[in-house]
Amino acid sequence: MRKKIGLPLGLFTLLVILLLPTPPDLSTAGHRMLAILVFSVVIWMFETVSYPVSAAIIISLMAFLLGTAPNMMNPDKFLGTSGALKMAMSGFSSPALALVGAALFISAAMMKTGLDKRLALFILSKIGAKTKNVLAGVILVGFILSFFVPSTTARVSCMVPIVMGIIAAFGVPLKSRFSAVMMIAIAQADSIWNVGIKTAAAQNMIALEFIEKQLGTTVSWLDWFITAAPFAAIMSVILYFLLLKLVPPEMDEIEGGQETVARELKALGPMTLSEKKLLEISLLLLFLWSTEKILHNFDTSSTTMAAITVMMLPGIGIMTWKEAQAKIGWGTLVLFGVGISLGSAVLSTKAATWIAHMIVNVFGLYHTSAFMIIAILAMFLIVIHLGFASATALAAAMIPIIISVLQGAAEYSHLNVVGMTLILQYVICFGFILPVNAPQNMVAFGTETFEAKTFIKTGIPLTVIAYSLIMLMAATYWKWLGIII
Repeated sequence: MRKKIGLPLGLFTLLVILLLPTPPDLSTAGHRMLAILVFSVVIWMFETVSYPVSAAIIISLMAFLLGTAPNMMNPDKFLGTSGALKMAMSGFSSPALALVGAALFISAAMMKTGLDKRLALFILSKIGAKTKNVLAGVILVGFILSFFVPSTTARVSCMVPIVMGIIAAFGVPLKSRFSAVMMIAIAQADSIWNVGIKTAAAQNMIALEFIEKQLGTTVSWLDWFITAAPFAAIMSVILYFLLLKLVPPEMDEIEGGQETVARELKALGPMTLSEKKLLEISLLLLFLWSTEKILHNFDTSSTTMAAITVMMLPGIGIMTWKEAQAKIGWGTLVLFGVGISLGSAVLSTKAATWIAHMIVNVFGLYHTSAFMIIAILAMFLIVIHLGFASATALAAAMIPIIISVLQGAAEYSHLNVVGMTLILQYVICFGFILPVNAPQNMVAFGTETFEAKTFIKTGIPLTVIAYSLIMLMAATYWKWLGIII
């Protein structure tokens, strides 16, 4: 039912906004772009069509609605569908898109070689058979894999069969609290480390693209890590104790658990040459990411592109194009590209500025402290995320507006707009409350080891704690770093 009403509702809102009088301080192109933005948000929230199909619809709407609007640079002429189509496709030439595409290739290489599974099993083999240790191990694996597998869904998809194998091997009921707590931990830990590591998720790349485009600032991998990793580390510890408290496993120890993990690890055999090559490339890439602007000036996108080039070179590579393309989620790349285009058009038509002024007025952000602005906007993002199934789509829709809001507020108060945008991007990564709020949640939910109410039972307090920690760090750690002025 939800999906059926999404497209009619989206078209209805599109037409209503288009038929409204254009505000005097907004151009015709900006008015039409505002309608397209609202339409996009509606169809993304209701998941009416797949993301690639939604991208095609958005591109078509931009081409014709903006193409028949007066050119903002020369109001006596129309922009034309050709010019509008260039705007609609501009996101696909973004360096950030290259990074996301390269990250998907790395994830494909991990799946092809099985290195991600080997890393996960190796860590689990060292943590013992006690259920609380297994839970800690699952969270630790989420942390480790976030360095090497730049796709949340891929990381969760790697972990789920391993944990399902443990559940099946010992006859633990699928609907047990043990099964539930492990699967929920897999999803939530990966969402938490999307905050901690710049390259862990596509939505981070969208935020950084607009930070560079609107504010002319780049954020290195290490700068992001220093800023965000403490938050993710604290939340990981909180997740561990929260899950043990709210969904306590029925048993204290899994008899034979270690033997099962050891058996699966042994079945993989010794590391293959491809795994060794991939591990070496991944470690070198991690070194280059973390030393950007310290030992060299090679940006993250360029080093990652170079890495996948090596991975696919004949003779010395580890996979072919044919092997890679079958394992890549092309929908993510298409959504990312159109998301950048959408946000860029909202900016260039001044629709973002108009929305920002409205938000500043509604929330009374004139002369408001940075702390209170973060408190208000973070709460707003948490609430609106309840309607989104993708943080990438949420970031594409909201980050350009968030930056414009902060720029508007900065006209009246001294604010660090870059730092505050980063903090609000962390909030966009949350998606802790509903299974439908993130693809990784749905992968775990698809195992049928827990009900939605169990996820919500853990997700609400986790979100409240995460929000509180955001505010605490805004008042302390991030203030000391100069991110909050």
